[in-house]
Amino acid sequence: MKMKRSFLVLLVVLLCFCVAGCGAKTVAENLWDSATYTEDTELGNGAKTLLVKVEAQEKSVLFTIHTDAKTVGDALTEHKLISGEEGAYGLYVKEVNGIVADYDKDKSYWAFNKEGEAMTTGVDGAEFSDGEQFELAYTK
Repeated sequence: MKMKRSFLVLLVVLLCFCVAGCGAKTVAENLWDSATYTEDTELGNGAKTLLVKVEAQEKSVLFTIHTDAKTVGDALTEHKLISGEEGAYGLYVKEVNGIVADYDKDKSYWAFNKEGEAMTTGVDGAEFSDGEQFELAYTK
C-alpha cells in the first residue's frame, strides 16, 4: 500500500511538471526578442520626416525617419526595417524591425494603418508628406 501511494505521488508530481512544461509552450513567445530596435529610434538624414510606429504584444517603438524617399515602403526598406515578398498587390510585408509575422503558420500579419485607420494601399504604394505618421501593427 505504501509503495502504491509513493507511486501515485510520483505520478502526480510528474504530471504537474508535464502540464507546466506544456503550458509554457502555449504562451506566446516574446516577439521583441528578435527585434532589431526595442526603443524609439531616429534614422537617416533626408529632407522629409516620416514617423512609423511599430506595435506588437502591447509594446511599441516609434521610428523617426529622415528620408528623401517617396513612399513609406521605400523609406522603411532603405533602413532595412521591413522585408517581404512581392505579390500581385505589391510588397507583402512579412518582417518588420526583425519581427516576423507568418500568416501560414499562425494567422499573424502586419496591419498597415494611418492614424489608426487601415490603409487601402500597401507600404510601397503609400506616398507621404513631411511629418506624417503611420503604424505597422502585428495582428493575429
